[in-house]
Amino acid sequence: MITNIEDLRVLAERRVPRMFYDYADSGSWSETTYRANVSDFNDLKFRQRVAINMENRSLKTTMAGQDAAMPVAIAPCGMTGMQRADGEILAARAAEQFGVPFTLSTMSIASIEDVAANTSKPFWFQLYVMKDRGFVNDLIDRAKAAKCSALVLTLDLQILGQRHKDLKNGLSAPPKLTLPNIVNMMTKPGWCMGMLGTRRRTFGNIVGHVKGVENMSSLSAWTAQQFDPALSWDDVQWIKDKWGGKLILKGIMDPEDAQLAMRSGADALIVSNHGGRQLDGAASSIAALPGVIEAVGDGIEVHMDGGVRSGQDVLRAVALGARGVYIGRPVLYGLGAMGGEGVSKCLELIHKELDITMALCGQTDIRKVGRQILLPRS
Repeated sequence: MITNIEDLRVLAERRVPRMFYDYADSGSWSETTYRANVSDFNDLKFRQRVAINMENRSLKTTMAGQDAAMPVAIAPCGMTGMQRADGEILAARAAEQFGVPFTLSTMSIASIEDVAANTSKPFWFQLYVMKDRGFVNDLIDRAKAAKCSALVLTLDLQILGQRHKDLKNGLSAPPKLTLPNIVNMMTKPGWCMGMLGTRRRTFGNIVGHVKGVENMSSLSAWTAQQFDPALSWDDVQWIKDKWGGKLILKGIMDPEDAQLAMRSGADALIVSNHGGRQLDGAASSIAALPGVIEAVGDGIEVHMDGGVRSGQDVLRAVALGARGVYIGRPVLYGLGAMGGEGVSKCLELIHKELDITMALCGQTDIRKVGRQILLPRS
């Protein structure tokens, strides 16, 4: 019986090849920030209230102007389609049915056009800034053509953090067929059958859309030198002007950067350390959230991601001032465990936990939740 996100994680670990499970469930270097993202939520204790009318509860809110059944969006995750065949499409459909935003990664397996063709409502698109500005320009145009309702610009991947497990596993898409990888995949027959039954096995937003990139060899050579260490706020302005729609800036951890993000004219920012996959030794996202909130006040909508594993974590983030949170790994666990049904289960679990915890804290409307539900820190 699946009763929490950990149950989905355990099942995914059994069903997904090691190299792709490790990609989802790991951080950079010694993984201290990756672990802190999860553990630091536990420092925030709830005030339990009693004899308060808990009827007619509502978790409905908006994130960047879009209605949401709860203050949760699905985070952009690279190679989601390697956790389960057609993973991005399955996750997008589950999010659409549940009523929460879905964010497609630049480094997805299914392309923007693929996801748009297999869903009926607008989704969000996450953009990495590459040195090839022509490609970036075309990618924005493709997101517009697919009627994406928000652009999520990631600012914290100018240089790739070292992830030891990925290096040891020889991670790639499609996977390198080393003997250990072949042996491990043979123990995951359901995953193998799914991948054999789909045409989506490479980076759909890139292959065929960049001159000279037509196969995995040329793709690897191109991506190895494309992330742009010279990315600046001038580029943010160019992208904002080019996009012309809702813009969300992802990767803000410092109050000074938060103020710059606010002055950029973006519609929202995401407090995020890339799931602990970039700067190991940085603060957890939940620890950084109050400082960012204080720095921007009501000047820009603030979201957060990193370490959310339950509805209780969602409520803690909202209590500290976040309009909403993003979930990445819980969705990947759900996909790896049970496909699209697993993503729906993940969302149902978080919704139920959030609803019950909010009620036991004496609140009935998520939009009115604040620090009043938390005990003062000792």
